Amino acid sequence: MERTRQNKIARLLQKELGDIFLLQTKAMPGTLISVSVVRISPDLSIAKVYLSIFPSEKSKELVKNINDNMKSVRYELGKRVRFQLRIIPELKFFVDDSLDYIDKIDALLK
Repeated sequence: MERTRQNKIARLLQKELGDIFLLQTKAMPGTLISVSVVRISPDLSIAKVYLSIFPSEKSKELVKNINDNMKSVRYELGKRVRFQLRIIPELKFFVDDSLDYIDKIDALLK
């Protein structure tokens, strides 16, 4: 069960990472990255970030690229939340494929 502090930090990270990815994807027309869920560990040291990527064909490639450039994303995040957090959590990015799963279930039901 997540505590109130964890929820507040997760929401803050979700908002700021969404803004960061919005600015970075303006250079790539036809690509949309949104942060669907952020789960943070109880000691606030690790944040698992689930990304929803459109088009989904590029998702594995983009998440690999983001994980390779994680230090620059963490640095940018640190500049934005430096007054709210003392320690910036380590970020781990994953593909959120829940929308693909929902589409597959809808197709099977039809």
